[in-house]
This record gives sequence, C-alpha cells and structure tokens, in this order.
Amino acid sequence: MADGDNKSANLLAQDTAQLEEQLQGWGEVILAGDRVVRWEKPWFPGALMGGTTMLFLMIYYLDPSVLTGLSCAIMLLCLADYLVPTLAPRVFGSNKWTTEQQQRFHEICGNLVKTQRRTVGWWKRLCALKEEKPKMYFASVISSLLAVAWIGQQVHNLFLTYLIVSFLLLLPGMNQHGVLTKYASMAKREINKLLKQKEKKNE
Repeated sequence: MADGDNKSANLLAQDTAQLEEQLQGWGEVILAGDRVVRWEKPWFPGALMGGTTMLFLMIYYLDPSVLTGLSCAIMLLCLADYLVPTLAPRVFGSNKWTTEQQQRFHEICGNLVKTQRRTVGWWKRLCALKEEKPKMYFASVISSLLAVAWIGQQVHNLFLTYLIVSFLLLLPGMNQHGVLTKYASMAKREINKLLKQKEKKNE
C-alpha cells in the first residue's frame, strides 16, 4: 500500500513538474488570474462579473455564427499563446518572481494535475459502470441528457452559458472565503429541521 502511495506521489510530482515547465511563460499571467479569482481584493468579484457581462453582451450584440465564433476564439487563443510568453516578462517584470510566487505557481499546477486525474477517474468509472451495469448506465446517462436538454430548451443558450461561466469564475473565490461552506451548512440545517418536523408529524 505504501509503495503504491509513493508511486502515485512520484507520478504526481513528475506531472506537476512537466506542467510547470510547459506553463512557465504564462506564470505571471496565471498568478495574476489566481489573485483575481480568489478575491484577494474586495472589488475583484465585481470586476469579474463586469468583465464577463461585457463579453457576453458583446457576443449577444454581434450575434456571430457558430463557425465565426469558433474561429475567433481559436484565433484569440493562438495570439495569446504567441504573445503572452513574450510580453508577460516585460509587463510584470521577470526579476520580481519570488519564492512565494514560485510556491503558489507550483500549487496551482499541482491542483490542475489533480483535477485532470479526477476527470480521468470519473470517465474510467463511467466506462466501468457501462461494462458492469449497462442498464443502470443507460438509464442514468439518458435521464441526465434529457434533463440537460430540457434545461437548454427552457433557458436561452447564451444566457445559460453566461450563468455557467460566471459560476465557474466565482467558484474559487466562494470556496476561498467560505461562502459555499456557509450556505451548505445553512441548507443542511434546514433539511434537518424539515426531517425532524416530518418525524414529529409521523409520531
């Protein structure tokens, strides 16, 4: 068991080191984005929502076709991939890279690798469910897709995408400041109250 844990830890360290090397040119930008999504300043959530809202309003106003929107998105990614590693050291100053920043960059890369592994693990479990319990797999997948299709039919696609993107951008900050824990605890208390009231009525 210990050998397996050590092997997993070594693989995690290797994957993290490789990702750090690949993202080295994006280090300053990633750290700046990390500070924003973790709400290091009180106005960061408002700036996030304002920027996201402006972006989606622009998309709504321009109303590009799927092919045009996809082409523009890939073009912007290509430009960023070319320009960011070149311009970031000049904008942020490579001589300002500290030990604390390097440690935070290492933590971010480690979290990205762990997220990737969790995603692969979920996919493998889904494939295993398909092999072991095909009826349950079929029922769960079809019901989930029907629910998503119904939601997509009720809510405008762009507005639904806006809500999802906004939630994902605010999620790290809510987690960092305990917002999720707070409301999860409140929901748990309310559910417990309802269950107790139901038990009393049954008695």
